[in-house]
Amino acid sequence: MKYLCQGPECHTYDTQSRVRGSKENKVLRTRKARYDIETDHRDWVMEWEYYFCDERCKNNWLNKHLAQSMTVIGIKTKAQESPIKLIETIHKDWQGRDFKRTTIKLLNDNSVDDIDDELTERI
Repeated sequence: MKYLCQGPECHTYDTQSRVRGSKENKVLRTRKARYDIETDHRDWVMEWEYYFCDERCKNNWLNKHLAQSMTVIGIKTKAQESPIKLIETIHKDWQGRDFKRTTIKLLNDNSVDDIDDELTERI
C-alpha cells in the first residue's frame, strides 16, 4: 500500500491528478506517494519517494519541519574527524615537467572500508 503524500500543501496544487468528486462536489485531494514502500524496493528509488508524491511536496515538508526534526534527532555540537594520510606522488606532464599530485587516503578507523577507494578515485 502506498502512503499518502506527506506534503503539507499537496492538496492545494491544481493538477488534474488531484481533482476528485462529481459535478458540483469537486475537491483537490492529496496524492499518494510516488512508490509503495512494501513492494517497490529498487536500487534507484530514493527514500523520500516512499513518503512524497514529488520534490515540491518533499521540500515544503522540509521547510516546515526541518528545525523541529533536528531538535528531536539532535544537532551536532562537536566536529567529526576522520584520520587520513596524505600521499604525494611525482608525475610528469605532457612536456616532461615534474608535478606533484596529492591524494587523500582515509585511514579506516571505525569507518566503512569502501570509502577509502571511492575517495581516492574522486580526488
